[in-house]
Amino acid sequence: HLATSLPLPSERDHLRPRIDLVVFMIDIKSKYSLKNVETSLAYVDASFFLGKVCFLVTGVGRVNACSIETNAVCKLGETYCSPVLFCELELEGVRAATAQRLVRMLRICAGHIPGVSALSFVSLMRKSNDD
Repeated sequence: HLATSLPLPSERDHLRPRIDLVVFMIDIKSKYSLKNVETSLAYVDASFFLGKVCFLVTGVGRVNACSIETNAVCKLGETYCSPVLFCELELEGVRAATAQRLVRMLRICAGHIPGVSALSFVSLMRKSNDD
């Protein structure tokens, strides 16, 4: 399910499935994209930041067209203890690999991988990023 911003409308709340993972997409070519994500973060329950939120940054293949500093996005990930994935959606192989990575994350967050919790998965990602 996709939403352009948060909060989600409440009129269909009773029909909405459980939310297992929130992926904030940031187009690195648009400052508005980052501002929209920063505004929407206030509507996410604090418990989601324990492994059920990630930031997906698109458009990284065109460094000369960037409107957002990558440091700003990395700082957002650090602030919310959430992973940041960088990708270029225009490249089919990268797009497919990113989709597979997100599906793996979703399976973990939804509890479909025995012995691995969303919180432990994020802590493993943080350790590998810090090395």
